[in-house]
Amino acid sequence: MSITPLAAVPSARRTAPAFRGRLGRDARSGHHAVPHRYRIHLSTACPDGLRLAIGHGLLGLDGSCPVTLLPAVPDGPGGGHSALRPLYEASAHHYTGPALAPVLSDDWSGRIVSTHAPDILRDLDRFPRDGRASLYPCGTESEIEAVERLCAEGIQEAAQRAGQADAGPAERAAALESLLDTLGRLERYLDGEEYLVGGRLTAADMELWVALVELDTVHRCHLDASAVHRIAGHPVLWAYARRLAAHPAFGSHLDLDGIARRHHGHCKGLEAAGAAVQILDWRGHAADSPGAGAQVSGA
Repeated sequence: MSITPLAAVPSARRTAPAFRGRLGRDARSGHHAVPHRYRIHLSTACPDGLRLAIGHGLLGLDGSCPVTLLPAVPDGPGGGHSALRPLYEASAHHYTGPALAPVLSDDWSGRIVSTHAPDILRDLDRFPRDGRASLYPCGTESEIEAVERLCAEGIQEAAQRAGQADAGPAERAAALESLLDTLGRLERYLDGEEYLVGGRLTAADMELWVALVELDTVHRCHLDASAVHRIAGHPVLWAYARRLAAHPAFGSHLDLDGIARRHHGHCKGLEAAGAAVQILDWRGHAADSPGAGAQVSGA
């Protein structure tokens, strides 16, 4: 069974990143994927930062591409981080926008390569590594992109609309049904399967797991108890989330307190009855060991 995006859901709304440089395998590319040159700046309380931290751990890049952790709650204007301001100002003359994370920077030049998380994650896959398998195995790119779109539209956007206080009852109900339809499709697909694509751990699993974390720790707070009960009624899907939470590269990066602080710091929505109905005991299943040594399953 192939995973295809939801045709009825609008395209994901993502703010255009300020920098879109890419790493290449060829030294002539300008940004060659060589060890000890680049650095990632991220917060694991942010979905993009959490995905990058997991990918970085799975690929075992601690020794070749260090990570600088940022506070869970941004301390700069526009949701930016003051620690990133010098990088932004060095990379763009008279830059006046917010210093947003995540950032892939070039330590040789002191400038930003990219602020676009999907590109950064794919570029991390280009780094030399000791026999570790790819997060994007050959031939799986279209399936992984379909999962990314499904999670963005069918889970994250649908869940946000379902709990939107200023939306009408019909709009919220339609969004909830869209969310439940997506979860049902994933439930059926994962029945009897350990991973989403090709029987191995890939970037698709990172995408879905982070979406489920956000669904239970952020979006659930704005849903009523009945909706949360229906969302929780997908035992295969939540068992999958629980199993990955026990994986060192996943659970060790889960900052539940940071996610809560970040959410409460900028959320203007109303808390609903579902806030008291936690779906998964993330603390009880999260791995305690660091994820730097974890490997991607498969060859």
